[in-house]
Amino acid sequence: MKKIYHLSTCSTCQRIIKELQPLTNFELQDIKSTPITQKQLEHMHSLSNSYEALFSKRAILYRERNLKEQNLTEDDFKNLILEQYTFLKRPVIINEDQIFIGNSKKVVEAAKKAIHH
Repeated sequence: MKKIYHLSTCSTCQRIIKELQPLTNFELQDIKSTPITQKQLEHMHSLSNSYEALFSKRAILYRERNLKEQNLTEDDFKNLILEQYTFLKRPVIINEDQIFIGNSKKVVEAAKKAIHH
């Protein structure tokens, strides 16, 4: 499976997708218009072994809900991501059995290497 979970309104996601071109055989899923399913999230978890790694602590709701003050479990992270798309760290790039989460330079470079080699 080759897939990128992203937000079409996010300029960072757009820039990264442009940077990763050509994306042959990749499916793009805008998580705002097509929310991720529990099955998709569980697949991401099977590759990353962590819901926390998939969770964005930069989300405005994370601060608004004072989630930083709570001791969140893996189940909490999973449920929050399923409840609100903004909690998914973006983009999530799946290249067969590899997963690349987030937009750090290092992650994007690793994804680019994996996709084009």
